[in-house]
Amino acid sequence: MLNMNRIAVRLIVRGRVQGVGFRWWACEEARRLGLDGWVRNLADGSVELLAAGPDALVAEFIESCRSGPRGARVSSVERQAATDDAVSGFEARSTF
Repeated sequence: MLNMNRIAVRLIVRGRVQGVGFRWWACEEARRLGLDGWVRNLADGSVELLAAGPDALVAEFIESCRSGPRGARVSSVERQAATDDAVSGFEARSTF
């Protein structure tokens, strides 16, 4: 049974977010928070993430994504509701 306060969000992070270790950083940050989901680079230079977990921890993750790793320059974080695909763990995926 899923935790009732579990939510899922899709994020599109724009700026200088490719070539700076953003996917690796996002995986480490999400795992530290105990979130499930994935991250991948998009062909337009942005990064897409799906994060699922307790509302407060997802909110903390979103806030962290506004800065990203050292070397990143995040210009925007777009948040959309998402379907929880019940993936377990957090992984980097291939560019889409």
